[in-house]
Amino acid sequence: MDDFYKEYILDHYRQPRNFGSLEGATAVAEDLNPLCGDRIRFEFKVDPNGVVEDVRFSGRGCAISQASASMLSETLRGMKLADVARLDKQTVLDNVGIGISPARLKCVMLGLKVAKSAALGEIAGWPEEEQST
Repeated sequence: MDDFYKEYILDHYRQPRNFGSLEGATAVAEDLNPLCGDRIRFEFKVDPNGVVEDVRFSGRGCAISQASASMLSETLRGMKLADVARLDKQTVLDNVGIGISPARLKCVMLGLKVAKSAALGEIAGWPEEEQST
């Protein structure tokens, strides 16, 4: 089963979904993982009811950070910003489908941190830190 998920991760890394810029974005956030230099930017087009109509991400970094952002971008379309802000790290871990070592956790969670920042309009904390408070 892990081989399937490894191929799925590589597919999202090599052919990321929703990659690029979004003209007319109404919510934007960008951040980086200072430990490794991974960088992700999320751009949302939000309707008057607070629903993400369209989403794009861009960035650079390791395969797991970029692939998890690509997977997350597919999840975000159609969600209310309030629901995006409440997403937890389990959502990302379920998307990725394989065990993530503690050293790679910030890589895989960077996309979620940035998406939540875009939804909140401020810089969100790392998802694992939010659960411990």
